[in-house]
Amino acid sequence: MKVSTVAQMRNLDRTASERFGLSEDILMENAGYSVFSFIRKKIGLNDKKFLIFAGTGNNGGDGLVIGRKIFAEGGHIKIFIIGDKERLKGAAKKNYDILLNMGADVEEIVEAINLIEKIRKEIIHADLIIDSIFGTGITREVTGVHKEIIRLINSIGKSVLSVDIPSGINGDTGIVMGDAVRADYTITLGTPKIGNLLYPGFNYSGKLFLSHISFPSSLYDSDELYIAINSPIPLPSRENDSHKGSFGKVLFVAGSSKYLGAPYFSSLSFLKSGGGLSYLATPKSISSLIANKGSEIVVLPQKETKDGCLSLKCAEELINFSKNVDMAVIGPGLSLNKETKRLVIELVREIEKPVLIDGDGITAVSEEIGILKDRKETTIITPHLGEMTRLTDINKEEISKDKINVLKKTTEELNSIIVLKGAHSLVGYTDGRVYINTNGNPGMATAGSGDVLTGTIPAMFGLGLDIKDAVRIGVYIHGLSGDIAAENKGMDGITATDIMEHLPDAMRYYRDNLDELKKIYEIEII
Repeated sequence: MKVSTVAQMRNLDRTASERFGLSEDILMENAGYSVFSFIRKKIGLNDKKFLIFAGTGNNGGDGLVIGRKIFAEGGHIKIFIIGDKERLKGAAKKNYDILLNMGADVEEIVEAINLIEKIRKEIIHADLIIDSIFGTGITREVTGVHKEIIRLINSIGKSVLSVDIPSGINGDTGIVMGDAVRADYTITLGTPKIGNLLYPGFNYSGKLFLSHISFPSSLYDSDELYIAINSPIPLPSRENDSHKGSFGKVLFVAGSSKYLGAPYFSSLSFLKSGGGLSYLATPKSISSLIANKGSEIVVLPQKETKDGCLSLKCAEELINFSKNVDMAVIGPGLSLNKETKRLVIELVREIEKPVLIDGDGITAVSEEIGILKDRKETTIITPHLGEMTRLTDINKEEISKDKINVLKKTTEELNSIIVLKGAHSLVGYTDGRVYINTNGNPGMATAGSGDVLTGTIPAMFGLGLDIKDAVRIGVYIHGLSGDIAAENKGMDGITATDIMEHLPDAMRYYRDNLDELKKIYEIEII
């Protein structure tokens, strides 16, 4: 399912009009009718009272269509126009005039100070609040009467339906513009917007639905839309005459005397996700400890520094060994030892296989970023927000305000596929495509969870997926495993071990229930 920016959505509206003759009036009518139909089916109209807060733009016009439909069907409706009604234009103004001619209860609010108690009573007695104040076009913080109304809606706690996006959420970033409506339902129109899916906007949307408002598929599936929800695809089958080498051989360069969990979780998660042979190059002093805990891992003890970190002297051996594997993973638990960081730089520069860089490996390459640009084979980087700041020299706050564009720019500059980890992780590609992953849960915010991901991604490559698909499906499987763990154990107290141990369950569920997964994690179309 494709996702649009606010500007792309405006272009789709314009194309719908110019190429297909879908005028503003028709699109607004379709938008209002789709929301009205949802209300009629989900809430019902009989003996219900509906309260609409409508702005003076097109989103407000959608709300006026909804009100007109409810009123025409005999429903009890009250509409507050927030702002100067003289600003209503085009189709929105037509629907306003129709409502007045029909005798509907429509009232303008320019200042709320003298109407607060009246508005409060209307909210208290309503069965459903319909929010069509701003839509996706908001670019500055909510102030004045709009802020007062939004806070009042949120404070009373009645059921709320937002049209397109909760008012106060930035449509391109998901950022709260000072204050925003907390909805129980949101019906987004045409295509989902970035702000519908990124946090914190996603958290304000309640249950999210989509109406294509009669757009032809050539619009909402257009190649010009480079963002999409990360959807599952079929995995290659495991043939009866397969052997362990059939499902990938991966070299993990990981671990130090202070960090034993990261190498263990990453290298074993590769096997738990269906991978074939997992080789772990780790300091000699900890190799037997990891081998005893993960006997399925082929441990390659390596020379180490005096403080138990991988030595630069390992470089030649590991570069030669990499020629016999399909992929290398560099970074989990390596530490920030200066010599080890030089080893990372050497390996990333010289290994002529796809390389995944995680954790301390990211910190190392960020100090010599040019080596990524020159690599011929695929490079995958899996930073969390803090590590992304090291790659970009942009602070966390600025990245959070513009994740998609920062990700797009960085993937191109670094010639790398990047997984920006977090709630609704993003997967960015060098051709500009970005996938938003919508599974996973807050219980996965635990030490070692990212190390499990570094094993899951190469496993998808080992199973036979194209490297680009392997990255996003690895992210998907990781989130699914976390969701299964949470369902079985609850979110509180989930550990990396729980996520890893549920990987076989996630793989089985994925293979057996592909269509069902699309229904669970994708937006329902109405």
